[in-house]
Amino acid sequence: MPAAAPRQEPAHLRADIRKLGKTLGDVIRECEGKAIYDVIEKLRRAAVKFRREGDPAASRILERQIGRLADDPATLVARAFSYFLHLSNIAEDRDQNRRQRQHMLGAGAPMRGSLQHALGLLKEQGVHGGKVLRYLEAASIVPVLTAHPTEVQRKSTLDLHREIARQLSQTDAALTPAEQDTLQLTLAGLVATMWQTRMLRLSKLTVLDEIDNALSYYDSTFLKAIPRLYQELSGLLQPPARQPFRLRTRPLPPFLRMGSWIGGDRDGNPNVDAATLEQALLRQSTHVMRHYLHEIKALGTEISISAHLGSASPELLALSAASQDKSPHRLDEPYRRAFIHLYARIAATGLALTGRRLALRPTYDAPPYDTAQAFQHDLQVVADSLDQHHGNLIARLRLSGLLQAVSIFGFHLATVDLRQSSDVHERVLAELFKAANVEFKGRPVDYAALSEEDRVELLRLELRQVRPLVSPWIDYSDETQKELAILRMAAQCRRRYGDDAVKQTIVSHTETLSDLLEVLVLQQETGLIAPADGRPAPDARDGLMVVPLFETIPDLMRGPDIMAAWFDLPEVAARVRRNQEGMQEVMLGYSDSNKDGGYLTSNWALYCAERELVRVFQKRKLRLRLFHGRGGSVARGGGSSFDAILAQPPGTVNGQIRLTEQGEVIQGKYKDAEVGRWHLENFVAATLEASLCPQSATPRTEDDNMARFGAALDTMSGLARQAYRDLVYETPGFNDYFFASTPILEIAGLNIGSRPASRKSTQRIEDLRAIPWGFSWAQCRLMITGWYGVGTALRAYIEEGGAGAPPTAKGRLKLLREMAETWPFFRTLLSNMEQVLAKTDLQIGKRYAGLVPDAALRKAIFQRIAAEYELTVEMFRQVSGHELLAHDPQLAAALTERFAYIDPLNHLQVELLKRQRAKSSRGGNHEESPTQRAIHMTINGIAAGLRNSG
Repeated sequence: MPAAAPRQEPAHLRADIRKLGKTLGDVIRECEGKAIYDVIEKLRRAAVKFRREGDPAASRILERQIGRLADDPATLVARAFSYFLHLSNIAEDRDQNRRQRQHMLGAGAPMRGSLQHALGLLKEQGVHGGKVLRYLEAASIVPVLTAHPTEVQRKSTLDLHREIARQLSQTDAALTPAEQDTLQLTLAGLVATMWQTRMLRLSKLTVLDEIDNALSYYDSTFLKAIPRLYQELSGLLQPPARQPFRLRTRPLPPFLRMGSWIGGDRDGNPNVDAATLEQALLRQSTHVMRHYLHEIKALGTEISISAHLGSASPELLALSAASQDKSPHRLDEPYRRAFIHLYARIAATGLALTGRRLALRPTYDAPPYDTAQAFQHDLQVVADSLDQHHGNLIARLRLSGLLQAVSIFGFHLATVDLRQSSDVHERVLAELFKAANVEFKGRPVDYAALSEEDRVELLRLELRQVRPLVSPWIDYSDETQKELAILRMAAQCRRRYGDDAVKQTIVSHTETLSDLLEVLVLQQETGLIAPADGRPAPDARDGLMVVPLFETIPDLMRGPDIMAAWFDLPEVAARVRRNQEGMQEVMLGYSDSNKDGGYLTSNWALYCAERELVRVFQKRKLRLRLFHGRGGSVARGGGSSFDAILAQPPGTVNGQIRLTEQGEVIQGKYKDAEVGRWHLENFVAATLEASLCPQSATPRTEDDNMARFGAALDTMSGLARQAYRDLVYETPGFNDYFFASTPILEIAGLNIGSRPASRKSTQRIEDLRAIPWGFSWAQCRLMITGWYGVGTALRAYIEEGGAGAPPTAKGRLKLLREMAETWPFFRTLLSNMEQVLAKTDLQIGKRYAGLVPDAALRKAIFQRIAAEYELTVEMFRQVSGHELLAHDPQLAAALTERFAYIDPLNHLQVELLKRQRAKSSRGGNHEESPTQRAIHMTINGIAAGLRNSG
């Protein structure tokens, strides 16, 4: 039973939630009538009373009322509570922006996670602006947007969210009574539009839909927020200017850029192919070229300097003279004439790259730019001229942002990664070798039957072959043709949009050295790299970096040895040093390792793999860039990105980091420009701190931590993994329990992504993707992926010890408490788990367990889950020394309020699942029923309420 929680939300937040909630209630009463409004209100009051006061009678009222709902009212209830949670999220984002601004306006220390705080910390330790600037020249910080299917909201809904948020932000201003009335009417109109906008998609998203959805975040956030973040950092790095007109307009090195998997990630997604890759980059290029055209047009309007009143450089005058502008009104306005010429050239470039006329105003034929660098050069000519003639502050108004944007986004907007599973590469090469009648050691090649040693030898021989392995006269299988086509398209897109358009190809399920060599051979056969026949490559940057993805626990353990063997191949080492400038990326998978071994073991395996990778790279004097495949939920690496980066092992950041932004996390972080800018600032600030804080003592400190605490973690990891796998993979009937007690089958039917939920068309946990696996547990509020097995491990270590452990239980508990206080890795692990435990609800989970037909099975498994949860909470208390969220009463209170609106959706979902499954067991019509639609709405609402469930 939940304990009553004092309300700790800030007054402004409470006022915003009340305002939006009342507006939604008014809309429902008007659109649906007083009767349904009264039903919703009765449910809301019961849920709130239960959460605030812990009154069991209120819970019984809630369950009873929901059980009586017919399908149509049930749908309205699902919509009402879902939309309230959507509006609460908007209010919370608004409150975050407000609190950050209040902090900046105050006289206190800079906020932790801000650039100002990070640079101040570095300055205290002797790292000044010049060193930071030099560091940025080689740094690479890249959020990578993916289309993983946990984003359940439609773009139409998200657009309304943005406009509601924009209107809500105006309530802080001093408004007249008439303005207040107008604002309230506008909010009511927007909420009414949202209420009457279809919540769910009628058809499954296509890859092209996913591309367009991602592009909308560039309009709302990235194209504005990223250049602005650079500008703020530039201002912080420069000493205070006594003469502001003397500052020069120069962009910072493009250290923060965007990446994408959408259109290139074909691992398990049959809908991704050469055409989607082509469309991804075509649409991205179209988007960024339109942005440039808009900005140049605005600059041509705004920079109205007359030659009679201001001077210009000879280079600027040359740009002006090249303009074919005929207007007599602009003869003395060289800057405007220059921008008219730049506009014509960018319009011509857009036509050359996209085949479309993108200009929004009449222009003339002009030569297109060959590269984004050439365009940036012309913009720099304008900026330099302004700098030299008292106009640098004019350049800061808009030109400096555009100049920085071109350095970041180029003509491609974001780098698109390719990704495919290693077993696909293996099948393709097996077919190519067989079709070409290749012989190895005197026999025809049967690639699948070769040993790993022979595969490596054969692939290395093939890389030295000048003759092609692929023939245009052979009719290959669809799979092979598809794989060859997308690699050829990558080569074509690099030629068109620049090398930064496609730079990496990621190998999922990397288990052996040959998995990486196979991709080099396929690149050689598709024109991405030249044969390594001893002659220098015609292009020092030819080809895509082959990036291993280590996902499962065994893969993570093998990863460092695979990378050592990779670098010890002379042709690979030469390629890494020459073509990749001594840089090699390694991707680590959080989702599959968690699904494989549970929360504690996954985190420990990742941490140990990172430390070993650092040793492998340092020994060979190569640079490591880790690519973290994180999701929204804690089980998939979610939680605070800032804390996660600072908790990385020493040597694993060093200015090089990429991480995935997936599913509902993208809209949660980036649909609002201010919230998005803050998350990006956190990302950069954490990378600066992790990379540039003096490292002399850090490795020794971490080595000391590992020497003192590593054995304990190793012991607990084994115990936690055993407990987790014993439940999930070794308990008879657990597979049936999972598929019956969670909405996994209904999630698979929800139109939230182009990727299938399972790798195979079977109903087995082993074949289920890690993302819907975790998403399903979040829906039923048990979330075992974020804590199961940890309680068992902590108790067993305290009671029984392990290798190198203190001799007494008291001593072992003291050691664990010391770990929680002093070791960033363990502290972050416990902190993230604490939030998941706080969101877990056994009473609601028990209701979902009631969906399992076998009474004995549901009782046995649920009791094990409940017992482990209670144990984990108790062990957390003992090790941390405090109750759940005791150190964050504001979050505890916010969750209590939020649960009051999520709980009815959970109870409703259980009831609807019972009804739908009863109907399905009788057979009949396979079209989506009202009950199914209502279930899908509850999935939407619960995901919105939990915010990071995917």
